[in-house]
Amino acid sequence: MGDAAEDRAKAAELPEGDVIAVLLEQHAQIKDLFAEVKRANGPDKKEKFDALRALLAVHETAEELVLRPVSAELAGQDVVDARNREEADANAVLADLEGMDVESPEFDIRLEAFRKAVDEHAEAEEKDEFPEILAGCDEERRRDLGRKIKAAEAIAPTHLHPESDPGSTKQKLVGPFASMVDRVRDAISKAV
Repeated sequence: MGDAAEDRAKAAELPEGDVIAVLLEQHAQIKDLFAEVKRANGPDKKEKFDALRALLAVHETAEELVLRPVSAELAGQDVVDARNREEADANAVLADLEGMDVESPEFDIRLEAFRKAVDEHAEAEEKDEFPEILAGCDEERRRDLGRKIKAAEAIAPTHLHPESDPGSTKQKLVGPFASMVDRVRDAISKAV
C-alpha cells in the first residue's frame, strides 16, 4: 500500500462517489492524521489523536455495516472474518492508547505499532476486498454503497461543528472509542 497521495490518485481514477474511491480517500485521511499526531505536541496532539479516533470510528463501522456484507458475497466469508478480526484487534490497541498520556514516549511507540497494523489492514482490504467489489458490482451499486458511507460520515456525531460552543462540541470527539463506534452505528442505521 502506498502513501496518502497514492491512495488519492487511485480514488481519482474511479467514478465520483464510488464506494472504493470513498474508502481510499478515507485511507488517505487516516494516513494524514497519523502523520499529524506524530508531529504534534501538547493539546494539539490530543486533538489530532481524537480526530484520528473519530475518523477510524466512522471508517471501520461503515466498512463493517455497508461494505462487509457485499464483501462476504463477492470475496467470501473468510476474507470478511479476517478483516473483522483485524479491526477487533485494532480496537483493543486503540482502547489502550486512549488510556495513555499522548505526551509519553510509550504512547508514541504504541501509536507507531498501531499505525503499522492499520496500514496492513488497509492493504489487505485493498488487495482482497476492493478488487472483488470493483469486479462484482456495477457502477450504480458502488455509487449507492458510497452514498451510504458518505451519509454515515456526514451525520455521525464525530466532527466539531464550527458554530457550536467549543466546550460542548469537544464532547463529540472525546470519550471511549467504543462509545464513538456506537454513535456511528446509530448514524449509519439512520442513513441506510
